[in-house]
Amino acid sequence: MPHPLDRRTRVLFLNSAVGIGADTAMHLQLMRNLPRDRFELHAAGQPGSPAPAFDELLAVPDISLRPTYFGPSLWQQSKLQKLASARHLVPMTASLLGLVAYIRRRQIQIIHSTDRPRDALSCVMLAALTGAKSVIHAHVNYGDWMSRGVKWAFGRADALVGVSRYSAETFVAAGYAAERVHAVLNAIELSRWDPTIDPAVGRASLGVPAGAPFIVSIARIFPAKGQEELLQSLALVKRQFEDVQLAIVGADFPEGNGETLRLKDCARKLGIEDNVIFPGQRSDVAALLAACDVFALPSIWEPFGLVFAEAMAMKRPVVALSNGGTPEVVEHEKCGLLSPAGDISGASAALR
Repeated sequence: MPHPLDRRTRVLFLNSAVGIGADTAMHLQLMRNLPRDRFELHAAGQPGSPAPAFDELLAVPDISLRPTYFGPSLWQQSKLQKLASARHLVPMTASLLGLVAYIRRRQIQIIHSTDRPRDALSCVMLAALTGAKSVIHAHVNYGDWMSRGVKWAFGRADALVGVSRYSAETFVAAGYAAERVHAVLNAIELSRWDPTIDPAVGRASLGVPAGAPFIVSIARIFPAKGQEELLQSLALVKRQFEDVQLAIVGADFPEGNGETLRLKDCARKLGIEDNVIFPGQRSDVAALLAACDVFALPSIWEPFGLVFAEAMAMKRPVVALSNGGTPEVVEHEKCGLLSPAGDISGASAALR
């Protein structure tokens, strides 16, 4: 029970994620950096094995963590799999009712979640049961592909936060009340990025010669990230820089979609297979950014692009597209060069 003279705002973060994506990473940053003299922080996370996100929650200082079972993720599950998940209903309900009691006992004032369906639905329902305010932090643009449940949650949240003005405006355009929609740009912790890292380390790990012009692209591998367009641009760049190297770093999304194999075939057809490296998912992002001359990601309608900020923290110029939230992150001709989507010649000129 809070002391009656404690005027700090009491916030509960909901995070059911197992892995650490951009949304969870941002939540962790918020928890680490909110001033403790103004905020009393709580978190509800889902333990398990493995559970990297829960392990990171455990490492956040000065926060009360309540293990909570949110049930299984139903994303990309068949109707039969969803039906089978009904056996989780009893333990999930019991855990969430326990969380209701926790929120009331601790007098939580704000419940903050990501846009993950389990989190968003839990956020508004817990708020309704306890009288707390609900905030859903949307790390994606609004889209018709979203489930009915999460759309329902968006409509009942006290506030929706988009990670850029562009992202926030997609929710207003979809009919959500403009007075409840806010734009707050993502941020990174600069102390975690060291631009003085020796470039030779990252180059050596990929077998890139010291003198070769080197481009790095880091993202989940699927069509919206623009990796195929990047390959097409590289084919034009190669006419001037024969020894140019490109590392497309990341894993297929969703897993097993075959996108990496398709991109390798594309590189072969363009005659640049010897110029492109596919190292898969890597944890040494800072070393790879330090190793490159240019960071490039022609992602289409990107909500924000956290990796752009990371590349700039490593003092590397960015080549990207002039749409979505990207222009709010990458200032054209100052932090990098932006070109319209589909302009392969413009993108290749920016790389050169």
